[in-house]
Amino acid sequence: MCRSIKRLRVSDGPAASEDEIREAVLQFVRKISGYRVPSQRNREAFDLAVQDIARVSSALLDSLTPASASAATR
Repeated sequence: MCRSIKRLRVSDGPAASEDEIREAVLQFVRKISGYRVPSQRNREAFDLAVQDIARVSSALLDSLTPASASAATR
């Protein structure tokens, strides 16, 4: 679907920045909504979707543990 979205979670690299998450979310919302730039009438809904998805994405990335950490607890 969104092949150009950068992978944000890498096991051996730094955590994704807020800007990286927001850019990925923007691409996702643009793809889903069909708008590159939403009309003024749809701007609020578009921006709210970007905020909500960015918040949830950040929470997901923060809650994931690397595979090596889960193997160490066994």
